[in-house]
This record gives sequence, C-alpha cells and structure tokens, in this order.
Amino acid sequence: MQVTLLGHGRLGSALAEGWRLTGAATPTILTRADPPICPGDTQALVIAVKPASWRAALAPMIDSVPADAVIVSVMAGVRAADLAAALGHRPVVRVMPTTAVAQAQGVAAVWSADPAARAVGHALFHPVADTVDLAEEAQLDAATAVAGSAPAFFLALARALARAGAEAGLAPDAAERLARGALRSAGSGVATPASIDDLIARIASPGGTTRAGLDAMGEAHLDGVARAAVDAAVARARSLADDQPT
Repeated sequence: MQVTLLGHGRLGSALAEGWRLTGAATPTILTRADPPICPGDTQALVIAVKPASWRAALAPMIDSVPADAVIVSVMAGVRAADLAAALGHRPVVRVMPTTAVAQAQGVAAVWSADPAARAVGHALFHPVADTVDLAEEAQLDAATAVAGSAPAFFLALARALARAGAEAGLAPDAAERLARGALRSAGSGVATPASIDDLIARIASPGGTTRAGLDAMGEAHLDGVARAAVDAAVARARSLADDQPT
C-alpha cells in the first residue's frame, strides 16, 4: 500500500517509526516545508496534523489527492463527514492510536462507515497496534480518553507513587526507578489474555500489603478520579469537533 503521511509531529513520527520497524509501510511524509502535492500513486492519505489546522494543511493539496485514495484520520474531534466533504467525498476511516505504535506496541480504535476504508485502517494499524473496532463514530471520543490519553494518566499515577515513595523514605531517584519498574511489570501482565481483575488478584493476596493499598485507593475514590479524567478528555474531544470551522 502506498501511504502518504501528512504531518510529522509526535503521533505522525511515531506512526512512521512503527511502519518502518514492522515493514508495514514506507510512507511519503509531507510537512509544512514540503510542496503541498500528494503523490499520484497514493492509496491512503494519513492525516496527522493538529485538529485546528487540518483545513489549512489540506487546502493546497486537495486537487492532487487521487480520487480512489482512502482518507485515514488520526485527529481527535474531527468528524468523518467534515473530512469527506472537504475531500470530494472520498472514503474516510478514523483511527485513534497511541504513540506506542512507534514500538509496534500501540492500541488503536478504528471506525468507518465504509467497510473497505475500515479494512484499510486495520491493514495499516494491525502491524503496530492492537486494533479495536468501534460500532459508532461517537465512541471514538471515549476511546481517545481510555486509550489515546490514558498512557499519560498511568504515568501520572506512577509519578504520584514515586513521590509517595520518596515521602515514605526512599531516595527520589530510587523511588522513580521503582515506580517505572512497577509500570513495566504491569505492562507485562496486560500482554497476556488474563482479565484485569485476574491480574490484580494474582498480586493482591487477601490481608496483604497490596490489598491494603488497593482498599486505600478505593477509599480515596480512585474510580471517581478515573471517571473525571475520562469525562474531561471526552468533553475536550467534543469541543474540538464543535470548534471546527465549516
């Protein structure tokens, strides 16, 4: 598949790295410094620019996008219908991946109303991510919060645990290394088919230190913190869509 990647920021560069690592694609990368021309053999145009600037980024190159190219958007909050209207009603698939696609360890939510476009999304992202099909476009906002934004949420928790460890007497650098190691250990567990509940049960023995800590997290309303984070991310994604010029 001949892929053109518009945008080479954090996510765009992560995609390029992952595709090169796995051999899934060798994209032609277009940045603002490049001539705004889409190669004539492009089968998929992947748009990875900031949501607020997608119209300006696309405007100079719309006429050069092949008529049969599939549009692949990795932008939060930009509706497929708006992209299709701006690009001559070409088929659109929206994908919300994490930046771990760079190491072929990402996760990506995929939605399209067009089955062929959805298949293109899976073909491009399956080599670099666990691809999750969504039934409705509106679910992409929640998927962005639970997956696309959540690595930062987990890292924020690890940072808080490191700070708590330092307050408990550890040297700050030792506390951070231990928190990082704990995050890696959790990651190795989720790579297995076991449910999250089962993974927790394997670590948290009744009456043990882990169970005591989990109980304390429950009393501190961890579920409420998670809901607040997801709700805020969903609201922001929806506001991005509402702010798009028509």
